[in-house]
Amino acid sequence: MSACLDSWAILAWLDGEEPAFSRVEKLIDERPVASWMNLVEVYYRVERDHGRLAADDTLAQLRGVLSLDLPGTARMVEAARLKARAAIALGDCFAVATAAAHGAILLTGDPEILELTGSPCATEDLRP
Repeated sequence: MSACLDSWAILAWLDGEEPAFSRVEKLIDERPVASWMNLVEVYYRVERDHGRLAADDTLAQLRGVLSLDLPGTARMVEAARLKARAAIALGDCFAVATAAAHGAILLTGDPEILELTGSPCATEDLRP
């Protein structure tokens, strides 16, 4: 099964947090999928914490190792439907919808996703 990363997984990998770092490192050659919506979240977090140059560099790095999914109308509607029924962040909805669309397991440490009832995708907990 292919893998999908949410912003939690990407940030944990970038920060070297275990066990997320080791798990993502094992998958990186397979170019796991990630939604552009989650990449936007990573970008703003890096810019806020380290500045725009670091965010631009991080974006360039991630574009080289991830298979990035730009959501179309159908994916946006799926994310909105998930948001309507679940108390989770909109970015998380895009991660779940992207993983489901690709038949991928969603790697995350986000409790909102991991505790989601009736998720349309499988998840893997990257927390210690």
